[in-house]
Amino acid sequence: MTMQLPANWQLPDEIKRRFGQKGAGKQRAMVANGHLLLVLHKLPQPGSRQRQGIFFLRHPQGIWKCSEGGEGLPRLRKHLKGYSKAEQQLCQEYGQAALAEDYFQILETLAPICRAAKNMMDTLQAAREGVPEDRDIIDLRDWANDVDRTLDLLYTDVKNALEFDLAKRAEEQSRLSLESVRTAQRLNLLAAMFLPLTALCSLFGMNLFNGLEHSPVAFWMILGLGIALGILTQRWILKPSAKA
Repeated sequence: MTMQLPANWQLPDEIKRRFGQKGAGKQRAMVANGHLLLVLHKLPQPGSRQRQGIFFLRHPQGIWKCSEGGEGLPRLRKHLKGYSKAEQQLCQEYGQAALAEDYFQILETLAPICRAAKNMMDTLQAAREGVPEDRDIIDLRDWANDVDRTLDLLYTDVKNALEFDLAKRAEEQSRLSLESVRTAQRLNLLAAMFLPLTALCSLFGMNLFNGLEHSPVAFWMILGLGIALGILTQRWILKPSAKA
């Protein structure tokens, strides 16, 4: 953030010395000789890590100025209103969200706004302590506190909803996997049941003379033997599972 203080602002040296050469820095309130300077961050934009600063100066006479021009106090209220509108928009998106992707997208937008709102509230609290007689600062501090609390609760709700959705998906995937295992087990049992019978039928179905071609008794004996071997094979397969 490279924004600098307006050159025409007359500030005490005690405040000027608290600024580095790289820009405004973090959000904070500075009080010296009756002057109050607020360093705030504009509403973070989705996908951007850059924070754009904005300055509000209160003179000892109670006159406010904004680094972007205009009357300082209305611009400060407009600054907080931007956070309030973003909070309302995110609450609406949360109410319409249904998938994990929706919750994740809300969190991605919400996280930097939560941090900025928290720091803004701390800054206004420091301003309240530095200029305790200004009731406008009290109102702004309370407003920022409400926005911060609502955003914090929204962040918790969205995070819980995301974790619940992921857990539900994992449970559903586990259920489908278990059902697939059970289906495969049934198919394996059927294959084990009829494998000996299939082998015997293939053996005695060869075009070789063995003397049993015209014997009904031999047919039933071979069939019974195949079924018995199938049952034994099935029990042998299930035996390790039973021990486990």
